[in-house]
Amino acid sequence: MPATRTLLLPLVRATLAGTSALALVAAAHAQEAQQEDTTSSGDSTALETLVVNGGSGGVITADGYVGISSATGAKVDTPFLETPQSISSVTEQQLRDRNPQTLLETLAYTPGTWVNAYGFDPRFDSFYVRGFDVTYTGVFRDNLRQPAAGSSLFKNEPYGLEGVSILRGPSSALYGATGAGGLYNLITKRATEEAVREVQIQVGTHDRYQGQFDFSGPVNETDPVYYRLTGLLRDSNTEQISVPDDRAYIAPAFTWKPDEDTKLTILGEYTRTKTGGTAANYNDFYYGGFGSVTDIFLGDPAFNDSIQNQGRIGYEFEHSVNEALTFRQNLRLSTLHIDAQYVYGYGPFIVDPLDPDNPYDDVLDPTRIGRMAGVFDERLTSMVVDNQLESNFATGIFDHTLLAGIDVAKLRYKALGGEAEITPIVLADPNFGAPIATPAFTSNDKQDQWQLGTYLQDQIRYEAWTLTVGGRYDWVWTDSSMTDLTTDTTTDVSQNDKAFSGRIGLTYETDFGLAPYASYSTAFSPNVGINGETNQPFKPTESTQQEIGVKYLLSDYNVLLTAALFNIDQENGVFWEVIGTKNRQVQRGKLRSRGLELEATTSLDNGLSLTAAYSYTNVKILEGAAGTVGNHVSSTPFHLASIWADYTMPEDSVAEGLGFGFGARYIGSSYGDDYNTLKNDARVLFDASVHYDFAAIDKKYEGLQLQVNATNLFDRRDITCTSNYCYRDQGRTVIGSLRYNW
Repeated sequence: MPATRTLLLPLVRATLAGTSALALVAAAHAQEAQQEDTTSSGDSTALETLVVNGGSGGVITADGYVGISSATGAKVDTPFLETPQSISSVTEQQLRDRNPQTLLETLAYTPGTWVNAYGFDPRFDSFYVRGFDVTYTGVFRDNLRQPAAGSSLFKNEPYGLEGVSILRGPSSALYGATGAGGLYNLITKRATEEAVREVQIQVGTHDRYQGQFDFSGPVNETDPVYYRLTGLLRDSNTEQISVPDDRAYIAPAFTWKPDEDTKLTILGEYTRTKTGGTAANYNDFYYGGFGSVTDIFLGDPAFNDSIQNQGRIGYEFEHSVNEALTFRQNLRLSTLHIDAQYVYGYGPFIVDPLDPDNPYDDVLDPTRIGRMAGVFDERLTSMVVDNQLESNFATGIFDHTLLAGIDVAKLRYKALGGEAEITPIVLADPNFGAPIATPAFTSNDKQDQWQLGTYLQDQIRYEAWTLTVGGRYDWVWTDSSMTDLTTDTTTDVSQNDKAFSGRIGLTYETDFGLAPYASYSTAFSPNVGINGETNQPFKPTESTQQEIGVKYLLSDYNVLLTAALFNIDQENGVFWEVIGTKNRQVQRGKLRSRGLELEATTSLDNGLSLTAAYSYTNVKILEGAAGTVGNHVSSTPFHLASIWADYTMPEDSVAEGLGFGFGARYIGSSYGDDYNTLKNDARVLFDASVHYDFAAIDKKYEGLQLQVNATNLFDRRDITCTSNYCYRDQGRTVIGSLRYNW
């Protein structure tokens, strides 16, 4: 069996466990706006339609903040109005205006997305949607799965993204092993046909210093080869002692277009990140009770390094055989290595003056905290490849977009870990900094997993109606080997899973842009690991969803409004369960999530861009551990609401070149444990920005811009408890950016 994980790394660690007609209309609208000079060049509010090279990676066609179409919902470029599921986007313009520094900040203004479950924690991008954890099963990169296992979670640099497409709800009919909440497709910056030249420096709170660049364009004037090179270097502390946020990032990309029918895009990346192995504060379970968070750092600066190196290389190939038939193959190879040290305090120090073998004579010393030190060394390598054949044809009065595909994923994961008791600390005066010996490795866990999936989807159009029907069958083979190095015993476990997934949806699109829809979809996700309660392999997690909604695109005003009602049933989900001061992964019987989501986005001619969202989510335990049935799931807020607006002063005004952004995020109340004995209070967090274009002073400064962004402007540090463990929200951060484009 694998070693029991502690509360320190808890709650995200898994023990072995072609352009549409709508887009063309939007492009014409944007070009007309530009011809009328309603926006200034280089201005952050300029309306721009971003049609990027790379057809099946999920790239977004957008007009400012408003996403128009993407390949995320159907694996072929499809208008959002025709996609029979709730879909959102974070566009490149939103990324520029809000300047997010993490993936969680990137997603904070999207409906149904809960990013504060673990408070301040720069180690992992852990988040929920519609009440379900999507950290391991819901993150995709360029429409390909981004595998994860244990603490091996890929870091995601927002500056390397063109945007994010979000498909909510079960989506296995096309994507295979995904969870109940949906998927987040991170879209990598690609080579552009027009020149892009940008350099930027950033300075921020906690001694944050960062330099970054982004260059793109044709390699030369004759060959149909285009390049992009994006990179950054950051040296930064954080609000927590001994938890840095250092990063080096470089991402080359190339596109070759020998003719109009053939395109090859190569995407690469290397990232090195240094942070802390522990980021949380000590929870005083024994004397303060659950929910009592102290100001004492849980770790120790003498033993708290976490260094992760990761790399990716892949390609997207597309060839149009004729007007009706297109072949695509997308492939990516990824590797990740994380080497970390950590310390955690497990509670009052245990004094045993009499019989060490008799726990009943133990005495707790409330003045000292007992501590453990640990290490882990994890490696993850993966290969994913997706082969697609798209056919466009008509049968009588029906037009078809038929997509057939086969994808294969291979994952290899290895984890070494070990822990040892170390000197306790004194509560009144924590004696941090004393040398700590590195514990020996006591466990060696290995996993190999193959996944093969074949799928078929037909988008059938008749006048204003679109019927989307799809199905997929998956086979998954997983071999796990768990070695206890202290006894030199090995346990081998093999599990084979297979399942059918489907989706059917119907959309009706009116002449004035209103599109009601209804859909039914399913998801299937094999679980890697061992049930801590039964010591047996996890069963696959399965989910079904019924969703109805409406989307309304006011193309004349560049406004998109959406609303959705959903019901999701999930069986055999994997969750963390707290046993004393330890935690383990167990499999719960059944959950049900019901809710409402509303979203509005716009970028107007007058310099105003806005995105607003509201979601109500009610997640209940229908079958589970004793005392939890009928309760609400830990940490999921019943209400989430947000609004972000950015406004740039008009030309020829007194304050020409000046712009402001302001955002508010309401986080409703929730329960801190599945027994519903703890309560997380509601709160509102505010963000803001100010930016200035120096071209307003003199045209010789064109391309030079200054921007300042603040998150959690009023520095609220509320407590959020998730699965019985509690965390403080991240405090205020302020970052100033000086950017030059030419």
